[in-house]
Amino acid sequence: MRRAKRLPAALLSVGLLLTPLAGMGESSLASQARGTGASLDFRIVIPPVMQLLENSHPALLYLPASGALSAQQKLVVASNMKRGFCVSMRVDANEVDGWRLQAVQQGGITLLEVTDGYRLCTARPGRYTLLLQHEFVAAPGATHKAMAWPVQTDITAL
Repeated sequence: MRRAKRLPAALLSVGLLLTPLAGMGESSLASQARGTGASLDFRIVIPPVMQLLENSHPALLYLPASGALSAQQKLVVASNMKRGFCVSMRVDANEVDGWRLQAVQQGGITLLEVTDGYRLCTARPGRYTLLLQHEFVAAPGATHKAMAWPVQTDITAL
């Protein structure tokens, strides 16, 4: 009878001793497993932006009796376009017989005279302030009249 009492106690002791061994086996398996690797590929896409921040000029021009009329225009353009942009300008008024444009040259900007007006271009992104000096010659019979700003301005991305 004494043996019968000792047997469950001995089995319980052996069971408790074997329990940590099973846990150690799992931990050793985990340390031998191959490490996993992952790579991340981030891609940031910046949308193309071209923004006219300022286009200031006189709203009305009063044509003189003779000679030319001079007026200044200020354009501020910001762009992140890789190849830059162009500003095309043309006169859209019957009261104007002649027109000349001069631009304060800023680094990277070219001024070209084209068949229907002028074209200012830049070949890289950035913020540009263009100071433009316009000289208008009145058409015959259009003297002493007030007219709206006669220059049409278009901006194109390259």
